[in-house]
Amino acid sequence: MSSNLVELRNLKVAFDGVEVLHGIDLEVKPGEALGLVGESGCGKSVTWLAALGLLPAKATISGSVRLDDREIRGGSRSVLENVRGGRIAMIFQDPSSSLNPVLKVGRQISEAVALHRGMAAGAAKSEALRLMDLVGIPDARRRFDLYPHEFSGGQCQRLMIAMALAGQPDLLIADEPTTALDATIQAQILELLIRLRAETGMATVFISHDLGAVSQICERVCVMYAGRIVEQGSIEQLFSEPRHPYARGLFDAIPRIDGPRNRLIPIPGTVPNPKHLPAGCSFAPRCMRAEEGCSHERPALEAIADGRALACFNPVPASQAMPVKAKILEGV
Repeated sequence: MSSNLVELRNLKVAFDGVEVLHGIDLEVKPGEALGLVGESGCGKSVTWLAALGLLPAKATISGSVRLDDREIRGGSRSVLENVRGGRIAMIFQDPSSSLNPVLKVGRQISEAVALHRGMAAGAAKSEALRLMDLVGIPDARRRFDLYPHEFSGGQCQRLMIAMALAGQPDLLIADEPTTALDATIQAQILELLIRLRAETGMATVFISHDLGAVSQICERVCVMYAGRIVEQGSIEQLFSEPRHPYARGLFDAIPRIDGPRNRLIPIPGTVPNPKHLPAGCSFAPRCMRAEEGCSHERPALEAIADGRALACFNPVPASQAMPVKAKILEGV
């Protein structure tokens, strides 16, 4: 028996014959907080949409998705409906497009409670009110019968979190939940996610571009590029010594607030088109450390001496992987 809650093995996704996810291997342990970071289009969201069977019919998915050692990829509709919301819940970056605009928010949360926990109408309403209080909706009883447009963006995200909690999931996937919010509300949502995880014991997958937010929420992080995981390790490892040139580039592109106002160091070039990926390492055309072999052979994700995993033939030496944790945390 595995000690992991969820395991993804060699997960691949293709759209119209173009592969966009190239064999993802990762696991989430019970109660763990895992971060996924990388540029837009690298496959962070697609990974979990594929795992939950939420991609459109034109998507071709292969590989293994196991929940408590039970294979769920390709499962029947009834199997996946029991998993979604009940065992694994997902919240999205734009709550306004996730809530039904013509139904009152209380009804939407109550329906989720009744569906996943089999409660009668009265009990479901009481539980929905409790969840609204739990996520910090002020005067929940009075606002139970309001519509989504009568709430702010931050409050709509709280409502989405309440709906996700309705099924008492073992894993909450937060897909860039703070992207559309201002800085103050972002901080409140992050604090809410931290508190809920501590109180409920559920595992969390936090997908974000914000390295500062990831450092607050997560214990372990995977860096993705062009449909692959290129570095994986603990928060302490990545934020003290990012070894993959792409991970190093992400940190170098963040402005410092504790030193001179130097020019930022951008990552040159652009993310490759999935239809025309390089034959070797996908990052090689943008990498300052690329060598001849990088253009012809693709590095595998392999464990190194300090316990992290790297997919790179020529990683940044530990002596040159300057500490960056303070730089990130001071910007939070």
